[in-house]
Amino acid sequence: MTVRKLLAAAVLAVVAATGLSACSSDADPNVLKVGTEGTYAPFSYQDNGALTGYDVEVARAVGEKLGKRVEFVQTPWDSIFAGLESKRFDLVANQVTVNPERAAKYSLSQPYTTSEGVIVTKADDTTITSLADLAGKTTAQSSTSNWSKVAAGAGAKVEAVEGFVQAVQLLKAGRVDATVNDTLAVGEYTKKTGDTGIKIAAKTGETSKQAFAARKDDAALIADIDKALEQLRADGTLTRLSEKYFGTDVSK
Repeated sequence: MTVRKLLAAAVLAVVAATGLSACSSDADPNVLKVGTEGTYAPFSYQDNGALTGYDVEVARAVGEKLGKRVEFVQTPWDSIFAGLESKRFDLVANQVTVNPERAAKYSLSQPYTTSEGVIVTKADDTTITSLADLAGKTTAQSSTSNWSKVAAGAGAKVEAVEGFVQAVQLLKAGRVDATVNDTLAVGEYTKKTGDTGIKIAAKTGETSKQAFAARKDDAALIADIDKALEQLRADGTLTRLSEKYFGTDVSK
């Protein structure tokens, strides 16, 4: 084969590959891809091999209102926003706490959860009774979580972990002094495990609101999601799901 023919064949191969790549990357307008942990009960977790949880069910209900099929992409929390930015999925549904930094960087929906932060210590620890007592202590947190910022802001040294269960393991092993998390997640953990080795030592004094997050250039998607959330609030779906997972309405 001549050099010219070889070059022509190479060009055709590149064009063909590019065409295939373009086709395979086209987003299906009938599918809403949602990034979630799948390890953060009761919000997003596995139950007998099936993904479920409050955030998962709310996301599915939103998808139904939008007429879209929801596909979940399980992703560790500390890389979940990188996944959103790289367009692995369209939306994050994983108790994304609303704060100024996230509002500046992402399009956030109206909140669908309201909760408060708590400080968890070993059951016999009497040295931490307030947020101020975290100064000089070590806490275990997901490094990119809102609770990590709360702990660091109180003067704590933060040791990065993948999730709440790992944080509790380090706490009980004496490798950290505390962990800060959502009262709903802590309540779910103690209810399911009956773990008497830890306790809620104090509240952070902060009420947090959680929302869906999309890319900043995807404000139209968030506008549609807000309409869906309003419908789910009006028809009682959010209240029903809240009471199913928490025994109270956390959607207001």
